Amino acid sequence: MADGTQGKEAGTNPRGIPFAPFVDKVEDYVSSRAEVDGTMKSFQEMISKYQFMEVNTQRRSAGLKDKIPDIQKTLDTVKFLKSREPGSDPLEATFELNDTLYAKAHVPYTDEVYLWLGANVMLAYPISEAETLLEGKLDAAKSNLANCEEDLDFLREQITTLEVATARVYNWDVTQKRKDKAEHSDHEDVDEKKIAPNG
Repeated sequence: MADGTQGKEAGTNPRGIPFAPFVDKVEDYVSSRAEVDGTMKSFQEMISKYQFMEVNTQRRSAGLKDKIPDIQKTLDTVKFLKSREPGSDPLEATFELNDTLYAKAHVPYTDEVYLWLGANVMLAYPISEAETLLEGKLDAAKSNLANCEEDLDFLREQITTLEVATARVYNWDVTQKRKDKAEHSDHEDVDEKKIAPNG
């Protein structure tokens, strides 16, 4: 919680997303009706930016949700290969070549594995190094996913705050229009009474 408090004092969350302004008193943001349009436009732009960040964060979160099970499955396989004894019989395995295409293989005891690192790069690692690497990647992916979920909640909260602020400014403007109209009609009534002859 200390991180969140520190972020709030700085005006951002722990990953640098700024807090939306909270409009408690509309008069702090607009002093006349002439400023209402600019303020409303500014709030709408901020809402658009938060929505853009929300979409990107949702995409990143979805990618991590797809990636984490794959990393976990690979880590489980590496741990299984690590648990095998030297000189044990070859293991018959079925592995996926494509979404609908599988092949059988005989896997002898091995002390190294080949891992896809991305961008068509595959490297050989000793099993213990591969396990350490995959555990690190899994921890990082889970941490990033938790950050994404936290950011999504934060962004939704900021969007709601700005929508409320927009509504408050709009309602203030409507109230001011009514007051102006009432004052204007009161002045017309007074002017008409001055002009009307006494009968």
